[in-house]
Amino acid sequence: AAGAEARLGRRSASVDALLAAMGARQGAFVGAWNPMSRAMPRAWNDRALARLRRLVARAGLRFAEGTGHAARPPWHEDHLLVFGDARRAAVLARRFRQHAILRVRRAAPSRLLVLR
Repeated sequence: AAGAEARLGRRSASVDALLAAMGARQGAFVGAWNPMSRAMPRAWNDRALARLRRLVARAGLRFAEGTGHAARPPWHEDHLLVFGDARRAAVLARRFRQHAILRVRRAAPSRLLVLR
């Protein structure tokens, strides 16, 4: 997100710097694509992410655009890095039927928070 890279279970100097620049101690990567891990068409996913973006902004939360990916199995998904308390991000993620969010905290390894 915004040039910063997070890896599950690892600390990230670039995420720490981004959080510090935003005046946040923590945040969470939240998506709206593929609810309940069911593959949806790209246009559907993009509309869902646009709705998430609007809800995050309406809640007064700051965010950065992000993309997640994995090599095996091949996977890619757009999401937001929402700055602030991960509990607020979890509420949003549940609304979009997401299984988990990736919580990041300054000077700490990232953690997967399972929501369901």
